[in-house]
Amino acid sequence: MDIPERYAITLPGPPGAHRPPEIVVVHVIGDRTPDGTPIYADDTGAFRVEIQAGVARPLDVATGPGQHTCLRATPLT
Repeated sequence: MDIPERYAITLPGPPGAHRPPEIVVVHVIGDRTPDGTPIYADDTGAFRVEIQAGVARPLDVATGPGQHTCLRATPLT
């Protein structure tokens, strides 16, 4: 199965801030999660996600109030 090389990830603005969402482009980096899902990262390598069924789940990010754990992922051609 071919996987997209790049995705656009939509990061919502802070609640009540009235700012537009931020778009981050990530690309496959060759690493995989323990269950075999490809890992994607931004150009800095600081923002890493796994993507399944159009949903990006951040890796290496603390969860808690105000943290988004499910983000929209749009494949880029």
